[in-house]
Amino acid sequence: MADTPVRFGILGCANIARKMCRAITLSPNSVLYAIASRSLEKASSFVLENGFSPVEVKVYDSYEGVLEDPDVDAVYVPLPTSLHVRWAVLAAEKGKHVLLEKPAAPNLAELDRILEACECSVVQFMDATMWMHHPRTSEMRALLSDAQRFGQLKSIHSCFTYEADHNFLQNNIRVKPDLDSLGALGDIGWYCIQAILWAANYELPETVTAWR
Repeated sequence: MADTPVRFGILGCANIARKMCRAITLSPNSVLYAIASRSLEKASSFVLENGFSPVEVKVYDSYEGVLEDPDVDAVYVPLPTSLHVRWAVLAAEKGKHVLLEKPAAPNLAELDRILEACECSVVQFMDATMWMHHPRTSEMRALLSDAQRFGQLKSIHSCFTYEADHNFLQNNIRVKPDLDSLGALGDIGWYCIQAILWAANYELPETVTAWR
């Protein structure tokens, strides 16, 4: 456990940020310090709805407010993928560690910009794919690497689905190309592809085929 808890700021009031608030609170190593929205009213409501008070958590009506706060150590960025490079790079330049929601970027070039900014500012970068960073995943890796127990890996099947209702298909940011251009591939396909690469010890495929 760290002597001083990491003070988190969150950029945006997305639904997934509610779960992150709880995770930050449950961790003995972190505290929720600030929340930002383009609307001060929305940020204030978010704080209250998640069981905090304005005394505990600062509220800002701009993302810049969180990044300029010298007491914020790290930021969680659950914004649309198209905004990741802008805010992750700026956060790194402001000396904040970056926890970035998946998919980390819409393309490799933008991810490289984010990683370069974090490296130049000597801050940590982490993608918010929980299972990849969980201790049990390390245990699974150790077991899978035991050829005496599992033999040789010959094929991998990975699937992730959920029901998208009419409201989701009409209004969710993940179906809007200008906000999340990767669509289902970047959203739930992210888990499938990461699982496949993880199981194959990150050996890249020679060919990729898609059906529609």
